[in-house]
Amino acid sequence: MSQENEHVQCLIIGSGPAGYTAAIYAARADLKPIMYTGMQAGGQLTQTTDVENFPGYPQGIMGPEMMEDFRKQAERFGTDIRFGYVSSVDFSSAPHKVVVDEIKTITADTVIIATGATAKWLGLPSEQQYNGFGVSACAVCDGFFFKGQDVAIVGAGDTAAEEATYLAKLCKTVHLLVRRDEFRASKAMVSRVLATPNIVVHYNTETQEILGNGKNVTAVKVLNNKTGVESDIAVEGFFVAIGHKPNTDIFKGQLDMDETGYLATKPGSTLTNIEGVFACGDVQDMYYRQAVTAAGSGCMAALDAERYLGAKEHPVEA
Repeated sequence: MSQENEHVQCLIIGSGPAGYTAAIYAARADLKPIMYTGMQAGGQLTQTTDVENFPGYPQGIMGPEMMEDFRKQAERFGTDIRFGYVSSVDFSSAPHKVVVDEIKTITADTVIIATGATAKWLGLPSEQQYNGFGVSACAVCDGFFFKGQDVAIVGAGDTAAEEATYLAKLCKTVHLLVRRDEFRASKAMVSRVLATPNIVVHYNTETQEILGNGKNVTAVKVLNNKTGVESDIAVEGFFVAIGHKPNTDIFKGQLDMDETGYLATKPGSTLTNIEGVFACGDVQDMYYRQAVTAAGSGCMAALDAERYLGAKEHPVEA
């Protein structure tokens, strides 16, 4: 099958809060952006139920509905939003080459990467069954819904320790399930966990199943891998904190990234190591991972792209 070809000023890869916000700003700057949504249009928030911590929605909003609002606003200013995935890139020369769906080749003066990150899950069927109905991969996003209740969180690293202490401020009891007989978290984080009275640490504990009544989580079945004893822990919420995987595989060998795959950007900007390529949202943010911070960095990426193109069009003479 012969490839189609197209040239654009600004190509946006990904469609979560970062991508859509970049699109809004790029379109208003008359960069005529084209966005490819990826296979999950709207990103992680399309799998989220209530969003209550995004400014401008005083009554809260469902994640998919919020992403639909973002999409409509981006389209209103002229963003060309297309369903499809980027299968390969070549940033070795300008303009940058991007192949979509393994068929269409696009050359772009600027590329904004907003491909996000994907939460790692345990792989249990019940995990997906109750996702959004008691199961979550973001304590900061969803902890409020479990105020005064008993919850469990699985993980042993800094993220799990940090989220456990966050939940402890809201919840009655936090059961922290650690698969080994020790944490992987830093000593400072472990000390903080052990000093929090309503965090109960269960060492050598593996999650067997998340139990529920068909509507909501009611307990978690666990196995002590030292004794072989199974037991149920009554909880109303179950949080997975075993890490995230940034969606950056296609950029390996071309863009600088850390050891876990998050794209490296220059401090205070969205600039990558390649001129004209910008990264925003969770694909370059392993610390905050919030919709509002992703949207803010999407704004930054569009402004960085606009300034880059302006400097190319009107270079400053020495």
